[in-house]
Order: sequence, then C-alpha cells, then structure tokens
Amino acid sequence: MRPLHRRLAALLVPVILAGCQTGTAPNGGAVAAVPTSAPVRSEAARGPFVAAANPLAAEAGMVVLRRGGSAVDAAVAIQAVLGLVEPQSSGLGGGAFLMSYDAESGTVTAYDGRETAPASATPELFYEDGKPLPFIDAVLSGRSTGAPGAVAMLAMAQKDHGKLAWRDLFGDAERLARDGFTVSPRLAGMINGSSPQARTRWATTYFTRPDGRRYQAGDTLKNPAYAETVAQLAAQGPGALYGGPIGRRIAAAVQEGPRPGGLSEADIAGYRPLRRDALCRPYQAYVVCVPPPPSSGVALLQFLAMAEDTPDLDKGARSPEAWVAFGRLQRLMYADRDRYVGDNDFVGVPIAGLLDPDYVAGRAALAPQVNGPVEAGAPTGSPPRGTDRTAEPGGTSHFVVVDAWGNAVSMTTTVESIFGNGRMVDGFFLNNQLTDFSFTPTEDGHPAANAVAAGKRPRSSMTPVLILDRQGRLVGAIGSPGGSSILAYVAKALVGTLEWNLSMQEAIALPNLVVRGDMVGADTQMMTPDIRDALGAAGMPLRPNATETSGLHGAIWRDGRWDAGADPRREGVAVSEVR
Repeated sequence: MRPLHRRLAALLVPVILAGCQTGTAPNGGAVAAVPTSAPVRSEAARGPFVAAANPLAAEAGMVVLRRGGSAVDAAVAIQAVLGLVEPQSSGLGGGAFLMSYDAESGTVTAYDGRETAPASATPELFYEDGKPLPFIDAVLSGRSTGAPGAVAMLAMAQKDHGKLAWRDLFGDAERLARDGFTVSPRLAGMINGSSPQARTRWATTYFTRPDGRRYQAGDTLKNPAYAETVAQLAAQGPGALYGGPIGRRIAAAVQEGPRPGGLSEADIAGYRPLRRDALCRPYQAYVVCVPPPPSSGVALLQFLAMAEDTPDLDKGARSPEAWVAFGRLQRLMYADRDRYVGDNDFVGVPIAGLLDPDYVAGRAALAPQVNGPVEAGAPTGSPPRGTDRTAEPGGTSHFVVVDAWGNAVSMTTTVESIFGNGRMVDGFFLNNQLTDFSFTPTEDGHPAANAVAAGKRPRSSMTPVLILDRQGRLVGAIGSPGGSSILAYVAKALVGTLEWNLSMQEAIALPNLVVRGDMVGADTQMMTPDIRDALGAAGMPLRPNATETSGLHGAIWRDGRWDAGADPRREGVAVSEVR
C-alpha cells in the first residue's frame, strides 16, 4: 500500500471537486463532473488531432477540422466513414458513448447513445423451450437488435458543440460509398472468415463480387445504398433514420426469421439519446473521466483507485510482480462490475459505494491472496443481485479527436459482434446489442442487474476516457474496442503511460492481459518467461500462442505536443497537425 500517496489524494479530492458541476445518481451517489472555472492557457492541449481505426476515417475527420469544424463535427464524419470501411465494428445501425470536453468552459459531458430494448422485450427475451438460447443463435436472430443510438447521439452532441452545418459532415462518406474504397486486410479477413454473421444472405449479397468471388484485400468495394443513406442523413438530419422508410425497413429486417425480433417502427422513432454528467475521479496527478452506467466506466475508476493501494503495481512493465498485481486487481474489478453494473435508470448501481475509499482499500487489500475467481464485494448501497450470465464478444471501434480550440472527443462505437447480427438495411448492418444483456434474468433468487427489460439499455464495457490535470484542463484521451476486455485494455494503457512513464505508443503496444473470473487471456508470446511463470503461479496460467486483439487509440499532451498511439494489432493511425 502507498499510504502517503493515498493521503495526498484524499487531501486533493475536495480541491478537484470544489466548484464542479455535480449530479446525483439515482441511488443517491454523487456523480462528480469537472471544474467549470479553469481558464484555457495558451499552452493548453489543442489540435487538429485525430486517432482512428482506419486511415480513411481519420482523414475524413482531419478534413472537417481543417475546414474549421469542431471535435464533435469531426466525430460525425469519422463515424460515417467507419460505418462504411469498418462495418465489422460499428455503424449507423449501432450505438456509442461519447465523452466531450469543452475547452471554453472546462466541462466534460457524457453522451449516451446505447441502444434500447423494444417495448415488447421481456426478461426471457433469449429463452426458448424454457432455457436460454445458444449464444450464436441469439446473435443471428432478430431478437438481438435494439433501437440504434449512435446517429441520434451524434446529432445531440453536434447540436451542442458543432461549428459547421450538419449537412456538410457526410461528404467523404458519400463519396467513398459511391466511388468505392479499398478493402483493408482486416476487413477482408472478416469477410472471408468463419463468422456466421459474414455468411448471412444479406452479408453474402454485399460481400460477393460480380464474378462470384468474395471481396479480398485491395479490391474496390462500392456501396451505393450507403451513399444514398448518408445523403439522406445529411439533408434531413437524424430523422431520416429514425422515421420514414429507413426506420420501416430496419423494423422489417428485424422481424424476419430466423427468430423474428419485436423491434418496431415506434421503438425506433421513440429512441432518445441521453446527456449525462461525467463520472470523474483522481488517479496519480490526473483526473480520469468516464461515462456513468450503463457504461462500465465506474469499474475502470475502481480499478485505478485499487491500483493506488497496490505497491507492486508501480514496479514497472518488466516486473513479474507488477503483472501479477495487474491481473489480481482485474479479478476484483470484474467481480464487482459483473454483479452490480447495469442501466442505472432501471437498477440501483451502487456507484458511490464502489468508489468509496474505504471500500476500495478493503478490496485492494485482498489482492495478494487472489489466486483464482473471487466473489463480488458488498459496497454500501448494493442491493442483492444474482450472478450475471452476460457474454460479450470482441468488436467495436474507438477514436479520439481534438480541434484547434482544444475541444475534444473520446468515442467508443459498436454494432456489438462482427457485422452485428449480419442483417443489413440500406447499406449498413444492424446491431446485435441486446445480447449484451444477461440471458438469465435471475440467479440465486435475485435479479441480475443486467437482465432484459423493455426500454432498458444493456450494460456496456465501452469506456471512452478523457484525462484532465488537477486544474480540470484536458491532457489526454483513450479508449478501445474488445467486448468485456475493454476494461483490461484501457487499464493497461493508463497504467503504462501514467504509472510506468511509458510513451502512449509503448503503453498501447504492451502485452495484453485479461483476467475475468476463471477466464485468463493474454498476448502469451509477448510475455517474457519470468512473467508467464509468475502469472501461472498466481492462478493465471497463459494459453500457448494466445492473443488479445485490442484496438486502443489514445494520446497524452506532453511538452506542447501529442504523445499519441494507435494499436499495432489493428489498422489505426494517429494524425496531428498542431501548429
């Protein structure tokens, strides 16, 4: 334990929260935002800067920034292109969380574009013959699709923070869809891989060339239907998707077999994004801000708080003891997350209890004895909850934007699994986001926090992060795709750059280690033998030749420039034109 560091942090917390905007969570816990009075200094972090999962999307964002657009303006353009060139990960038919930093006021806002279950949904949504469906059968069904939220959320954020006209943000996406774009190696691998979502009748039609072959890396792929969709979005606003013919076709595709879903035109038209207070807490010399539930950002903050009570973690990236501590803290974090986090508008997530310093210290004190799966703790305000049965396959995309004024966006966006549920409408894939609910609504006589309910948002591991200094000024942003592994990926990068003093690129490139219950995943061959042996001895044996495919993008403002990184495991780039 590092008692001096903890005492200093405790003294500084009131300073950080003084003068903040604060909200109240439904369970009565304080949700701290960031100071509103911090001045923007001449040396403040600024752009243009973009880090995104595909060079075409990054360039679309930079085009908007060069034209005088804001970070949120660029985010709209980036998402529109990502949905075309990286459809296995995100798109117009999916959802997202967006963290926005406003440089003029110094405020952070969380925008919630998570999908919602239809009005017809029941806790047994994924039951058949009295038992839960096999996971892949549920994914491929119409039942898996929730009302899409990404477009509505971006429209809300752009109305709040945009500088350019909405209609002028889709040009690159429309052009690339009409003229064609070059299929990347990663997309080609997904098109030609074993995923059943890539083999549905919709996906097969889209991904088959006129000569009968499936598209390969280097081929030019055109999507005129997508071009027409984004042209309508540009001209009509988000209502083009949430009402009229597009919404009607989404509902029709969902209601087709196998296993038709209940998502209706009314569910789609009635979708509303949410503007929420950010959840911010100190870590080292910084303040880390994340979205509140249904995002799992509270779990990341709990991990970081436990990390400050764990002495071995500060021994550095080459230390076996540090990696063992990292894995043990994950087991504690995931146990609490899986038990308590859900849609806070439906269940009482004990946010304040999970982040209470005494509770955090007690959980961290358990770490040296953790050599296998652990039980969730009992934070103050936690109601009885059943064991969670949620499966979260990896997918998703993350990007970071900073504009010339220092406004920033950290956004994680997804259609859930690879190509969502494999159904397409007007050039884009539909999400399978409802499979992020727990298939089993009750366990041990208690309801699961993440059980299905009509209108409810499934719990998400998406955790876009903004990093501030103790005066509330922007100093960084990060996030990753990866299903439930997102929390481990982002924690690794934050520890690497803020605790171990690595560059952002070095921190992102570190081996991944994910320890959730009895599941242990790692970039095994990237770990040195002494680290592998130490992990195995501590109940975390690594599988031979296993990999963990993160997609981290992030940056820290250091010495008047962006220390940026893009995950070498994927195809992302970081582009800066700071002047």
